[in-house]
Amino acid sequence: MRGEGAPSGSTGGISGDGGGGASGAVPRPRGASGDGAATGPGGPSGQPRRGRRRVLRWVSSVLALLILGTAGAGYLYYRYMNGNIHTDVLNLGDSKLGGSKPNAFGQTPLNILLIGSDARDGKENQALGGAHDTFDGPPLADVQMLLHLSADRSNMSVVSMPRDTLIKMPKCTDKDGKVYQASKGLVQTNESLGRGGPGCTVAAWQELTGIPVDHFMLIDFKGVVKMADAIGGVPVCVQQNVLSRTSEGHGSGLKLPKGENVIQGEQALQWLRTRYGFEDGTDIGRTHAQHMYMNSMAREFRKNAKLTNPVKLNSLAQAAIDAMVVDTSLNKIDKLFDLSMELKKVPTGRITMTTMPWVYSTREEGRVEPKPVEAEELFQMVRDDIALDGKGQPSGATSGAPSAPASAAPSQPAADPAAPPAKIPVMVRNATGGKAGPESKVKGRSTEVAALLADKGFTKAVVDNQAAAEDTTVIRYAGLDQAGDAQAVATALGLPASSVQRSTEVTGITLFVGKDWRTGAAPAPAAPPLNKAPDSARPLNGDNDKECMAIQEGFTW
Repeated sequence: MRGEGAPSGSTGGISGDGGGGASGAVPRPRGASGDGAATGPGGPSGQPRRGRRRVLRWVSSVLALLILGTAGAGYLYYRYMNGNIHTDVLNLGDSKLGGSKPNAFGQTPLNILLIGSDARDGKENQALGGAHDTFDGPPLADVQMLLHLSADRSNMSVVSMPRDTLIKMPKCTDKDGKVYQASKGLVQTNESLGRGGPGCTVAAWQELTGIPVDHFMLIDFKGVVKMADAIGGVPVCVQQNVLSRTSEGHGSGLKLPKGENVIQGEQALQWLRTRYGFEDGTDIGRTHAQHMYMNSMAREFRKNAKLTNPVKLNSLAQAAIDAMVVDTSLNKIDKLFDLSMELKKVPTGRITMTTMPWVYSTREEGRVEPKPVEAEELFQMVRDDIALDGKGQPSGATSGAPSAPASAAPSQPAADPAAPPAKIPVMVRNATGGKAGPESKVKGRSTEVAALLADKGFTKAVVDNQAAAEDTTVIRYAGLDQAGDAQAVATALGLPASSVQRSTEVTGITLFVGKDWRTGAAPAPAAPPLNKAPDSARPLNGDNDKECMAIQEGFTW
């Protein structure tokens, strides 16, 4: 692991508080080796340490989005600002999901990956960052948050991934042609940024979650301070007086009295970076504090009349644009403005902040991996465009994962009676591997199901060997004249009417044998539909203005 940020006793800039690199960013088991935190009154025990930490963890990429998404004024059309937009390639991986797909009503969701870089390049970042031994080193993606804007623009979900999450890193090829081979084992997720740029972080997210990423926004720390100053302050709350400083000099330096405080500038950066002093002194607590800050900022934008001031707005816009790197499809002011107008449609009460459910890794001490079942449930809800707050229903957007239809129309009732089974052609595809893996396909499964159909009288059922992956079994058809026949196939197999879909991806009736039907004569019973984020994701609603950070023992004054 790297070190803890600022050296002991450092007073320059804002000293480190938990760090980047392969540092400990999540709760550690009791009794683990120390990481430089004091075991006395100044800091917690049981924090691993292996070298100096790069500390920077913040979320101003989200802040930039919220700024653009809630202000929305004509200043964004100033043409001279186009030249200040910094861009990079969206996806450096081999696997491209092609972006989010429209739902049955022609509405398309948006997925934006927000990346906080710990870059120590330039005097401004170095003055703020501490940890002199890491100056000009390779940046790490120490904040990663996926912002999902629903297809109908009624709600917004944010999923944070702990920076110590171990994942399989995909192959990435940078814009100069340099190849970073896929990892043979699991590596820490924040290393993705050093494998060619933010496009590799995008590729890693898509590989893990199956969620198509439409845009990214990357920011470093000087941007946090500039935007916080331009905003004019954000209210936050602490349950006790807090001072984030260990006896060895580690910590963000944040010092606040009990209750509500309005913070800005470097103090806002301290809040976003504080680990020691919040909750249990881990990055899980820090992520919760970041979510509180972003929700509070969104509320402020909605009610703060001074943001109608053109000079204020112009300052805010310039701070955001100067601080960000975005993908090449957002290379014009009007494109950022259009995106901001989409984000502005979501009321704060329908914004839900979450953290990816995680468990301790058994492969590497002090690291985490996605929690089985519950992490995938959260990803599935995003893929299916289901609101995480439990207040909505899926709007029918396709996930964009491999084999999903390029476009789909609502299922249609049969326009006329179905033909006799022996006259209905049916193609059968083996999709038993599922979209989310890691299970492989059941060999010969399409042949078995085709034989099952033949026994039921569908003697024109044939195997179709095209690649496919579905979590649940589905029957797709192309034209309205095939609707009755498709429903007859579903009825014969005991499948629900909802499994029959009209799609432009097929030319005839096609049965996709999904992950739910790997064996037997019928699919497994469907699980109840998900309608809310699991509790382990620690959901926080954007209208919750009563949340107040718990303070870690030993960090009060």
